[in-house]
Amino acid sequence: MTTLAFKPKLLQTLLHYNKQQFTTDLLAGIIVGIVALPLAIAFGIASGVTPEKGIITAIVAGLIISVLGGSKVQIGGPTGAFIIIIYGIIQQYGFEGLTIATLMAGVFLILFGVLHLGTIIKYIPYPIVVGFTSGIALTIFTTQIKDLFGLTMESVPSDFIEKWIAYIQHFTTIDLWSAGVGIGSVAVIAGWPMIAKYNNVLKKLPGSLIAIIVMTVAVLLLKQYAGVDSVETIGDRFSISNKLPGAEMPALSWDVIKGLVSPAITIAILGAIESLLSATVADGVIGDRHDSNTELIAQGVANLASPIFGGIPATGAIARTMTNINNGGRTPVAGIVHAAVLLLIFLFLMPLAQYIPMACLAGVLVIVSYNMSGWRSFASIMKNPKSDVIVLAVTFLLTVIFDLTIAIEVGLICACLLFMRRMAETTDVKVISDEIDPEEEQSDFQMGNLEHLTIPEGVEVYEINGPYFFGAGNKFEDLMSTMGHQRPKVRIIRMRKVPFVDSTGIHNLTNLCAMSQAEGIQVVLSGVNEKVQAVLHKAGFDQMLGEENICSHINIALERANRLIQK
Repeated sequence: MTTLAFKPKLLQTLLHYNKQQFTTDLLAGIIVGIVALPLAIAFGIASGVTPEKGIITAIVAGLIISVLGGSKVQIGGPTGAFIIIIYGIIQQYGFEGLTIATLMAGVFLILFGVLHLGTIIKYIPYPIVVGFTSGIALTIFTTQIKDLFGLTMESVPSDFIEKWIAYIQHFTTIDLWSAGVGIGSVAVIAGWPMIAKYNNVLKKLPGSLIAIIVMTVAVLLLKQYAGVDSVETIGDRFSISNKLPGAEMPALSWDVIKGLVSPAITIAILGAIESLLSATVADGVIGDRHDSNTELIAQGVANLASPIFGGIPATGAIARTMTNINNGGRTPVAGIVHAAVLLLIFLFLMPLAQYIPMACLAGVLVIVSYNMSGWRSFASIMKNPKSDVIVLAVTFLLTVIFDLTIAIEVGLICACLLFMRRMAETTDVKVISDEIDPEEEQSDFQMGNLEHLTIPEGVEVYEINGPYFFGAGNKFEDLMSTMGHQRPKVRIIRMRKVPFVDSTGIHNLTNLCAMSQAEGIQVVLSGVNEKVQAVLHKAGFDQMLGEENICSHINIALERANRLIQK
């Protein structure tokens, strides 16, 4: 019986915790908190909610993921991957619908962990992950064009192609000051690592924070001394509040829940993939091994708590997790400090966020989308076999043209079909004629005189190499149809290299035996291991074929075939 293994890494690390490690974690947590601030604000606004909801998500979910998570260094919070799905849910169901979908996703994530699905989720094919990640990146970039260039538009179409048509039609309304702020922000963020690499203190400050400070001050000076009022700021679009929200449950109804199952599953799967991918990358850097099922349960609890306090979906964030590692964070304490730093900023500095230019935040998200695009991985997969290229292209195009929910659903179907195809390819069926190779037999069995192991006339020997399930039956039929000689009296099926058989395999094997018997051909099984024999017995297959026709070794099977021929 499977037991629930919920073992948060915090409890493990606190057993041998010391002052030196706390000092390192404290510094790392402060730096990660500063890095997370502009991203939380930008992700919140891009998702269609107020900036403080992004910070609340980073505080609540970040704290829970660090306290309960299965990774020592995972930093949780809102991420760019959720922007498109969140925006779509809000447009269709409103913020209350998003809250319910996030709660449902939290339940699904906990179930994933309880059912030990953590390792399975990590095996989703790489082309699918790259496809929807690149699609999300392009979609995020597309949503930021209006703010990046300060275009005057009453509304932005939701469709990807219609968006670009509208942008081209309205590009004459570009505001040069806003465009300067947006492009300048991209330049500052992209160039900051080159500027700061010679100074250890500056190196720890994120380029996004520097861009926000520089551009906010520049816009304030332009307004004060040059009378430039065309650059829109957060305060022009939102009313900023630093008041902590109270816990509040949304009104639940069965009709709404049914309508939100698909987006909720999308949030859960996307959150699971991103958090486990982040934890796996972190493991490779710090030489540790995360507990994937504990991590999923923590992610689920975080997504239950975040919406109750007005937040949005959250998951593990690769960029912030790597920032934590690079600055010395080695225990979940650093993640707890990061949440505390964001809480202090929220309480005492949040009103200052109203002066941040929208074009600057658009510049931050342009860089996020570039880093997220994984264009090198995309280009590399394009050189792979056609099946990988097709899966990559389909997932990417569905993400961009339709939406992430459809892309993930179709992507998972593609993953299942690819898995079935590749597993079927691992099973080989071949015919053995005249004589069986003694050397090959002696490598597996030391039984009987194998030097004169010849196949009698009227006997066909087929060997299955690999699991016997879907596809193997068809291979049998195809192979037998090519046999142009006289119909045999006995057909031996060697199963010594069959590790297991499933219900589809039993069904195919039953049909094969029934068709053979109808043609007057007796089927004899050879080399059936105990596990496979137990499955066949449970299915009642031995009663149909006869126990005497299920043999443990090829010698016994050939002796049985000789007796059947002589009857």
